[in-house]
Amino acid sequence: MSISTLLKNTSPALAALLLASLLSAAPAQAQRKGAPAPTVNPDGSLATPAPGKPMRLQPLFGGLNPTQATQLLGEARLKAIAASFASTAEASTFFTNKGYEYLRENQPDTATYRFNLAWLLNPQNAEAYRGLGIIASSQPTPDAAIALLSKGFGIAPTSTLLMSDLGASYLIRYGQTKKKKDLAMGLTLLQRATAADPTNANAWQQLARGLYYQEKYAEAWDAVHKGQNANVSSLDFDLITDLLAKLPDPQGTFK
Repeated sequence: MSISTLLKNTSPALAALLLASLLSAAPAQAQRKGAPAPTVNPDGSLATPAPGKPMRLQPLFGGLNPTQATQLLGEARLKAIAASFASTAEASTFFTNKGYEYLRENQPDTATYRFNLAWLLNPQNAEAYRGLGIIASSQPTPDAAIALLSKGFGIAPTSTLLMSDLGASYLIRYGQTKKKKDLAMGLTLLQRATAADPTNANAWQQLARGLYYQEKYAEAWDAVHKGQNANVSSLDFDLITDLLAKLPDPQGTFK
């Protein structure tokens, strides 16, 4: 599951900006139509509550710090949850895994609560931030997703999954803002991800979109084919259509 996979399944308009990503497809819940986008704190939490959402179903319990979140949940309840595991770190990993399971089952609210528990049990669990970042990517802008994923990436700077998702998020924002710094950041992260893991098919496809934005069409085709060779299901045919309009496929695979 990744941000670009999520958007590919839920929003055709945004799918044209990016490609499929890292694990398996599982759409997240989009923000209620007509509701204003909540303000985002630097850590990816929400400075203003999402309308109609209880705090336990908002990333980081709606912007609380761990002490406040523990008070909201109840210290005795949190201890009872942790008591079933050998350590809070083990409990956190368990709830992270459950969060991804619920995302794959298209239950983003339940997934959010599990990722929140994972974060509260271990604030250094980078995957908890990643899961919340994926869910936050359903908001009208990628700002919250970028903030959450950046927090996770700061904890786990070698994670190619976080590199890919964060890079994809910057490309999404570039598609909205056309700010060159977003494009540059997205490309840097995706180039690092593919260098660290050349088998990451979806990172190659995302990189191809970034190269397309730079009008480096031959390099974009090369990235498309590298992703295709790693996993044919990673192909983004919207991007292929866009590329064909600019430059015929040098390998002649797509016409």
